[in-house]
Order: sequence, then C-alpha cells, then structure tokens
Amino acid sequence: MAQLPDGRALPGKLFIVEGIDGSGKSTQLDLLRKWLISQGYCVAFSEWNSSQLVKATTKLGKKKQMLTPTSFSLIHAADLADRTERQILPALKAGAIVLADRYIYTAFGRDVARGVPPAWVRKVYAFAVRPTVAFYFRVPLEESLRRILDGRPALKYYEAGLDIGLSDDPGESFALFQKRILEEYDNMVDEFDLTVIDATQPLVKQQEVVRDIIKPLLVGALRAEPSAWREVLAADSVYGRYLEEVLPERSEQ
Repeated sequence: MAQLPDGRALPGKLFIVEGIDGSGKSTQLDLLRKWLISQGYCVAFSEWNSSQLVKATTKLGKKKQMLTPTSFSLIHAADLADRTERQILPALKAGAIVLADRYIYTAFGRDVARGVPPAWVRKVYAFAVRPTVAFYFRVPLEESLRRILDGRPALKYYEAGLDIGLSDDPGESFALFQKRILEEYDNMVDEFDLTVIDATQPLVKQQEVVRDIIKPLLVGALRAEPSAWREVLAADSVYGRYLEEVLPERSEQ
C-alpha cells in the first residue's frame, strides 16, 4: 500500500517511474496503465509538472529565463502538492491505483544536479505520499543521449541545463547535466529502496518484469465496471503501437 508521510497506510496503490531522459520510463508506464485497465482495475494517472496551478508561472519563467535552481525546485514542489491534493490522495483514499510519471526523485535528482542542497530538497517534499513501488529505469548515459539527441530538434534552455553554466554548447551541457542526474539517481537506489529495471533490455521484457513485481501487490485494489475499452485492450494484449517495430509480424496478423 501507499503510505502518508506519518506512516499511515492508504487503501490504494501508488506506482511511480523514474529515470533520466531517454530511459523509456513513460512508455513502460503507458503499457502498464493499459494492462491494468484491461484487468479491470480503476487507474488514475498523474504527470510531473502538469498542474494548472503553476503552468502559467512556469511557462513565463522559462520563456524569460528567470528561474533559479531554488525557484525551479519550489515551483515543482507546488506542482506536486497541488496534484497530491487534487488527484493522488483522493484516488488512493478510494482504493484506486495511481500511476505517476516522475515523482519526488526527479526533484532529488535534477535539483541537486543544479546545486540545491540535498537535505533541503528532501525537506521541501516531506509532504509526499510514499509510493508502493518506485521503479527506476536505469540506462547508460551514452544510450540515453543517443535516444534523445538522434534526429531531435534543438534542446531547450533549461532542458539542456544551460542555466547552471556547465557549458555554452547545448549538447555538451545536456550531456553533463544528465550525467549529474544519473549519479544522483544511482545514489538514491539504496536510500529510497528504488526498484531498478534494466532499461537496455527489450521493451517487452521490461514490461514483463514490471508486471511480475506489481501483481502480488494488487490484492484489494479498486476495480472498475466492465467496459468496451477494457475489452479492446485485453484482446490486443495491451501492446499496441509500441510493439509494431520490435514485433512487426503482429501488425500483419
């Protein structure tokens, strides 16, 4: 079960995914969401930096390059606090499964990589619900950079870490910034008992591992009423477009 900061258990389950850019975590979470729905579970989804409360402020700050590492950290904390109150807690209290694409460990990685003190960041996010399982999709830096930079348009200012002066070259700055974040993630594995997934494995294999880990934890999770959408997902084995490249024969059947 998920837990409140004081240790009290919540009826629902909170599964979150983490990893540096290009680790494939969002794809894996989407596959997991479709599979859970096909199994009849009531699933809620929450995404990092998606709260309407801070959207305008974040957009303006990025456009004018006004955000310092500390202000960036506080805006993201406000984002999670709002989503926790409006989305995450209500769903967990109802017994539903909540899937989160990035969670507090994103802040612990990125903010510290920007020079914010680790203890301060952890204290800022002390309000966060403790996840049932926190998946960390670990991928070598070189592979991550290949996935992100191949055929991609220009990197954005904050995305590349240009705000912290690692390099004037966006590509080099991005690589150095991601290296720092990767080091922070690796340091967090033992501290927060992150469940490490080898993100260099085939997509299907990764998904099998994720499902095997959470299956025993689904007992008592809220189920939804039968629907045509769920039946479609189940009939298609919940793979869809993600397997068209690795298993092209499926689309020919």
